[in-house]
Amino acid sequence: MRLANMIEIRKSAKIREFAVSHQNGIMKNFGSAAVDSTSSKDNIQFETLSVSVPSEFVYHVQLNRPDKMNAINHTMWMDLKKCFSVLGEDENCRVVVLSGAGKLFCAGIDLHDMIQVGMKLGEKEDIARKCKILKNLITNYQESLTAIEKCPKPVISAIHGGCIGGGVDIIAAADIRYSSSDAWFQIKEVDIGMAADVGTLQRFPRIIGSSSLCNELVFTARKLPAEEGKDCGLVSKVFNSRESLMEASMKLALEISLKSPVAVQGSKQSMLYSRDHTVEEGLNHIALWNQVMLQSDDFASACLAQATKGPTPPFSKL
Repeated sequence: MRLANMIEIRKSAKIREFAVSHQNGIMKNFGSAAVDSTSSKDNIQFETLSVSVPSEFVYHVQLNRPDKMNAINHTMWMDLKKCFSVLGEDENCRVVVLSGAGKLFCAGIDLHDMIQVGMKLGEKEDIARKCKILKNLITNYQESLTAIEKCPKPVISAIHGGCIGGGVDIIAAADIRYSSSDAWFQIKEVDIGMAADVGTLQRFPRIIGSSSLCNELVFTARKLPAEEGKDCGLVSKVFNSRESLMEASMKLALEISLKSPVAVQGSKQSMLYSRDHTVEEGLNHIALWNQVMLQSDDFASACLAQATKGPTPPFSKL
């Protein structure tokens, strides 16, 4: 069917109303308050994360161990996996802003947890049994951060202060990175005698596009200041203060939330697929995707709004 005919058919259709606004309803806060009763994910709480809904379809996830500088303990690893898996399926969520509570974004892995791991290893004498413990631990933590990347909703990292070790792993799994001018980044693992193993070595080189700079940062564990991070493409914008950082991040999230969720989520999935496949495979993937999704109401409604220079139409939940 020709596009013009599709638009004409939709002219008489009633535009669907937005869902009841979260701003005028109950704010969800999985971390400390009661969950909105309209959510399909009722009664889910996180010990180390605070999750709220500052505006309709926009979720704000905060690393919430400020007294520990948001160091990542076992509970936070598990909370991250569960949180982003839940939000990935929640039709009320279209975009996520990820930030840290307190004076910095994340201090990296909680070394107290490593002591407990050492104790478990000490209970085994055979190297094969010790290896099994470590393999299960590493892959479990990898899956926690991959949940951020695999979440079909765009994830915007808003980074202030230090972003160290595991914090870099977290933001490398996000789709967009903004920072305040006081932010700094450090791939710290070599300083504690290990190679980073939950995502930085795989994602960071593709983000900044310079193997030389990436190798330098990994081998030396030197701090990367915000402006240099912007110059190399790690972050796309730097703001003068934490307040202006959060304001800009929320503004961007709101803008994305008004777009078709079919288009946005399809675009994310296509870009991630294409990153790990050939150009031809990526083209085949999006052709298969769009042969279905171009029949969605979102496409016709958005085309009609563009053709008539009308307001952005509301889109159904997805």
